[in-house]
Amino acid sequence: MPDTQVTDRPKTDWITAADAVGREIAATTARHDEEDSFVEEGFRALKRAGFFKALVPAELGGLGADYREMCGAIRRLGSYCGSTALAFSMHAHLVAVPAWRWRHEQAPVEGLLKRVAAEDLVLISSGGSDWLPSNGHAEKVEGGFRVTAKKVFSSGCQMGDLLVTSAIHDDPEKGPTVLHFAVPFKAEGVRRLDTWRVLGMRGTGSHDVALEGVFVPDAAIVARREPGKWHMLFHHIFVIAFPLVYSAYLGVAEGARNHALEIARARPKTHALTVAAGRMENAFLQAEIGLDRMIAIAETEAPGPERTSRSAMAHTITAQAAIATVERAMEMVGGASFYRDLGLERAFRDVQGARFHPLQELPQLELTGRMALGMGIDG
Repeated sequence: MPDTQVTDRPKTDWITAADAVGREIAATTARHDEEDSFVEEGFRALKRAGFFKALVPAELGGLGADYREMCGAIRRLGSYCGSTALAFSMHAHLVAVPAWRWRHEQAPVEGLLKRVAAEDLVLISSGGSDWLPSNGHAEKVEGGFRVTAKKVFSSGCQMGDLLVTSAIHDDPEKGPTVLHFAVPFKAEGVRRLDTWRVLGMRGTGSHDVALEGVFVPDAAIVARREPGKWHMLFHHIFVIAFPLVYSAYLGVAEGARNHALEIARARPKTHALTVAAGRMENAFLQAEIGLDRMIAIAETEAPGPERTSRSAMAHTITAQAAIATVERAMEMVGGASFYRDLGLERAFRDVQGARFHPLQELPQLELTGRMALGMGIDG
């Protein structure tokens, strides 16, 4: 661990802080869903409460939040507003991964983490474009690269400071090489495209971002890898990032469950109602167990293909159970859940997003099957 003096600070209860933010913004959630507008109030409330620098180690000027507790805080926030929780989780994982690497690998990420803490930066992920293959073109020029690309699913980009992304450079010696870097949203050639018209999580503001000949200096390149292959960086990203992301979906499921129980407890207790409640509770417990397993794997297991496969299995289980919880909540409430004013319909739409983050179920099954059969992680 780097030998850096830590300044004593009072410990923040991040779940209580998330509760306070959730209560503050709860009344705005339906409006943002109706308008397809970004949850700006949520991000501003999170920033006032210190969330954007929470996961930066205290040694580097951050608030040194515990990883598991931050998952719990995102889950709590998701029970109030799924879009705020999910968009924030995208920033949170971009801090959690370098923080883990700084602490466990002495990786040279101190500069980024110190900037996040000192400047209260909001980091934006382009992970929807930048899984193993990546996309876009990086042309070598004097002193750096000119990058042209379109990055999708850039959640929270309306308030973003840095886009953490990648592009492919056709290296004359090594062949196609993915370059990882961050670019300021204020940089020349960075443009947000108003494209986020979707089924659920409408308030995340996950618009496309166009990079139009953006200059990226050589010094900004933080990693290079072969496209389409698992790299240790991606083992870190997958296992550390997705417990934070799926905490938001568990929060959506929990909010739907709690609301459905509140409605059902005021009704006559028929056999059908009690069985429906039991089915919902089973699904919710399965989602909780799946997420807890994801968090435990991130906290305790050594990086590598085996850990990634186990996390991917828990990822699929969590997603399926969170979706099932909301479906069971609607079945228990009945036809009233079809009305938008009740809120369960929005939870149903929001939780569907759990299907679409990598690894989706079929790629996960293939990866896990390959590992089980001793074939290795790469196809």
